[in-house]
Amino acid sequence: MLDNFQEIKVETPVDKIIRQIRHLISTGQLSAGDRLPAERKLAERFGVSRGPVRDALQKLEFYGILKTMPQSGTVVAGLGISALEGLITDVLKIEEHDFASLVDTRVMLEVHAAKLAAERRTSDDLIAINKALKAYKNKLQAGETAIEEDLLFHLKIAEASRNGVLKSLMLIITPDIVNSYRTYKVCGDEADLRTLKEHEEILHYIQQQDAAGVENAMRSHLQDVLNFSQSIRNHATGD
Repeated sequence: MLDNFQEIKVETPVDKIIRQIRHLISTGQLSAGDRLPAERKLAERFGVSRGPVRDALQKLEFYGILKTMPQSGTVVAGLGISALEGLITDVLKIEEHDFASLVDTRVMLEVHAAKLAAERRTSDDLIAINKALKAYKNKLQAGETAIEEDLLFHLKIAEASRNGVLKSLMLIITPDIVNSYRTYKVCGDEADLRTLKEHEEILHYIQQQDAAGVENAMRSHLQDVLNFSQSIRNHATGD
């Protein structure tokens, strides 16, 4: 009897925004080339902060459903409705969190991004990464959680890689990782302090342009969360 019941999935604001855009496209109320209102106006209309609106638009743009045009803002891409609906379905599936897969993807992206950052970083990049590291440290010293500051540090490394695709992929999966970290309570006081030291080590290798050193440091830095995600995957599959 229990097998006849289905898990109730609670939609996030990002889900709901994407679904509304899908509906407008499917019904012809949004057509190829139509311009969307500015983020601020959309946020006011949806009754949410600009964060969920930005996350939804970034995902839709990454998948080619929307595109940003110079001096025109965000517009609907020139694809057929059936193609757009298929893509939007794929985007929504990202919201059905698979923490282990997110972490697998993050490790692959970040190890490569760190290597490229060590090779390509500029003095401005070092300033930006160091600033993110200080923001993380300040949050910890204030006794507050610093999940966003932690991930901002990693995003600044992705920017320093000078690889736009890597950065875009990080921006796509980051909101899901933040939510999953909160759900599974990955971070704690002791882990945060260890993370701070690991961040400092990663920055050191990037400053020294030591690609091999930062590769090992980044892989080691992410090993705990990789192990944790694997335990979740094993539990889900009964292994």
